Amino acid sequence: MLIIPRLAAFFLAYPDVRVELVIDDSITDVIARGFDAGIRSGDLVHQDMVAIRMTPDLRMAVVGAPAYLATRAMPATPEDLRGHACLTYRWSDTGALYRWRFAGPGGAVDVDVISVMTANDTDMLLAAALQGAGLAFVPESFVAPYLQSGELVRMLEAWCRPFGGFYLYYPNRAYMPAPLRAFIDFFKPDLPSITTI
Repeated sequence: MLIIPRLAAFFLAYPDVRVELVIDDSITDVIARGFDAGIRSGDLVHQDMVAIRMTPDLRMAVVGAPAYLATRAMPATPEDLRGHACLTYRWSDTGALYRWRFAGPGGAVDVDVISVMTANDTDMLLAAALQGAGLAFVPESFVAPYLQSGELVRMLEAWCRPFGGFYLYYPNRAYMPAPLRAFIDFFKPDLPSITTI
């Protein structure tokens, strides 16, 4: 979703460039798959790639609907989540569940939650949370409008640690196709730094 708001403007500026978007949560080898570039969380970008930061660091948020919380006590610590119905994310490529990891005074705290629903789509988890099905652990940027409107309530905010934001990444090679250079130049935000990971 990082590029969608500006995609129409890109096509106006570069009418001869064709873009194919593949939405996939797996750890994709862009070279093996024949892609020019990818967008991924910074901690998941492959070695030897050139990476351009697209967002600042992000944080996860534990959220639930007021209707759900009307029947359950608000968790005060991550361990309290074990008494809640949780909506969990499963990675498509590995089949592993996304860990509910928190930062406490003594270090990282991983909580094995009780999952009433598992999906490999954050939008589906968000929709279920909005319906009062349980608590979701999703990026705070995804839920900001729902927190503002009161449709969702955030909890355990002090325990949620930041993670490395999103990066546009591509192979570190001498030749760069002109359409890829145009794409990078157009979508590169004002604040990024180019790094080789």
